[in-house]
Amino acid sequence: MEKRRLLGLTLDELQTVVKSLGMPAFTAKQIAQWVYGKRVRSIDEMTNLSTKNRALLSESFEIGASAPVDSMHSVDGTIKYLYQTVDHKYIESVYIPDGDRATLCVSSQIGCKMGCKFCMTGRQGFHGHLSVSDILNQIYSLPEADRLTNVVYMGQGEPFDNLENVLRSTEILTADFGWGWSPKRITVSTVGIRKEGLERFLKESQCHLAISMHNPIPEQRAQLMPAERLISIREVVEVLRSYDWSHQRRLSFEYIVFGDWNDSLDYGKEIVNLLHGLECRVNLIRFHQIPDSDLRNTEPQQMIRLRDYLTQHGVFTTIRASRGEDIYAACGLLSTKKLQSEQNVNSEPGYK
Repeated sequence: MEKRRLLGLTLDELQTVVKSLGMPAFTAKQIAQWVYGKRVRSIDEMTNLSTKNRALLSESFEIGASAPVDSMHSVDGTIKYLYQTVDHKYIESVYIPDGDRATLCVSSQIGCKMGCKFCMTGRQGFHGHLSVSDILNQIYSLPEADRLTNVVYMGQGEPFDNLENVLRSTEILTADFGWGWSPKRITVSTVGIRKEGLERFLKESQCHLAISMHNPIPEQRAQLMPAERLISIREVVEVLRSYDWSHQRRLSFEYIVFGDWNDSLDYGKEIVNLLHGLECRVNLIRFHQIPDSDLRNTEPQQMIRLRDYLTQHGVFTTIRASRGEDIYAACGLLSTKKLQSEQNVNSEPGYK
């Protein structure tokens, strides 16, 4: 019988576990401390549990941590890690050190349903939701976990399409029984797929929110991002307007800039009109070329002109530095199409 994972269980769920096994109620907090506080690799390390209770727990449970199976290192210090999921598929995470900050870009799904034309992940199709355990394992088993200052849900998959597990993972990251992080250290990104999901996230989480905009004109955005047909960017903004953003919670809009497509100041004017009066920022992102795409990057000076126009018209705007492009770790490039053969890991692209 396959064992259940302790990694990914909330305190309430751990209390249910120990009760079912006839253990004292306080054992649940002890297990949570060993798993989330000390990041142990085996139940045998839980030395304040009796030998009998450790053996009993081990009959049905394991920690569930799984080290990366491979990695790729960029010249700029970025590291892309390959993880195997519980069902023997693969996902990628990207570790981005930057001075005294270190960010991990985590995945929430195996592949993606959204089909955005600029993204390699969407091309591999959808192969399943990540469990809470698989989401947290990207952090738990990261070799540089002790250096992390921030986590962004901007890897493979659409977080709001796996919202239940994403919310549970952020609960564990921020709860006293878990990692105890401030929610301000976590950003969740979405293209916006359901009004109910957006409203639920705003109500149940205090993490930062990033909206993938990429075009402020709904008809054109739909050509690039099929999710526009599920909920318009205008409807997304209206939902966001109804929320109180005065509590140090950050709202940002991601905007990949494509040459001769969405990079003119006419689009800057549309963005200003769309976001007027909304407390937010816009992050301009350089397009990273993918095979067989007629989209192309814009000139750096055009990005600067667009940034300056938005800033001058009251929309705080930055140009995000590109990291890890040489190892296919930059925005839109994550893809793990091929699964494992009997002895070798075959992923796309580039693992040796």
